[in-house]
Amino acid sequence: MIEYVYDLRMETRLLEYFVTVASERNVTAAAGRLFAAQSTVSAGLASLERDLGVRLFERSTKSVRLTAAGEALLPYARTLLADVDALRGVASESGTGVRGLVRIGTFAGLRVLDLPEVLARLRHSHPLIDVRVTVSATGSLGLFDDLDRDRLDLALTALPAASGAVSRPLASFPYVAVLPETHPLAPDDRPIALAELAGDDWIDVLPGFGNRVQLDGELARRGVARHVMAEVGELAAVPEYVAAGLGVAVIPDVVPTSGCRVRPVADDLPPWTVSLTVGPAAVHRRHVQAVVEAIHAPH
Repeated sequence: MIEYVYDLRMETRLLEYFVTVASERNVTAAAGRLFAAQSTVSAGLASLERDLGVRLFERSTKSVRLTAAGEALLPYARTLLADVDALRGVASESGTGVRGLVRIGTFAGLRVLDLPEVLARLRHSHPLIDVRVTVSATGSLGLFDDLDRDRLDLALTALPAASGAVSRPLASFPYVAVLPETHPLAPDDRPIALAELAGDDWIDVLPGFGNRVQLDGELARRGVARHVMAEVGELAAVPEYVAAGLGVAVIPDVVPTSGCRVRPVADDLPPWTVSLTVGPAAVHRRHVQAVVEAIHAPH
């Protein structure tokens, strides 16, 4: 059995290079995330490999991939960095209070959570915590990828949590059929089955969004094929395209639908559930947990 010995004098910065390059599979992209020169990151990796006595990556002109030794050591590197974060957090809390930057991913154009109000409350209790709020062009799948690669600390997601991430539900919404006012089924108040809309043009969000992934799965299970004539980057924009008469939609009952006819869905669809998900690398970060507690706190 091979034993890997870690020198406690090794700089944690080198471990950050290792973990970030392993996530990005590209030294240039990792250097951008680390705000470091590519040559500095490459030299740091070489130094780390010399200290450990193993090769961590197989390198090509375009990308890098982990060796067997790199795969074995990566979880330990992440744990060590998390421990260092925790150490700094405890020291900070003992001194001037919890501090740090929390990177939050959320939905574009959709306020399932009143995040500004939550962050305002957080500012009073933890004035040294800063936040960066971003959205993903590829929905929940993109947010999970950013959490896994430690580009985000926490995110609002609408799919089951990926391995290592921790999720807690915030709210659930039923699916509804959204029709143009001129649609033949618009005057009918009864629930509408998905199969009844199979012959229509559809409006939907982009692939990767949680509601799109869920609906595609439910349609496939029922053998219902559809033609999506327009894909939009925000769930809140879908009813606007429906109201213009471009097609029908089945979406969570969470966005304004003026100019449309809204009907219950006859099929027994599971609700669209939004969760707060903490990334694997951020689970033990005290400043991240402070934000999580503020979001879940009753008010």
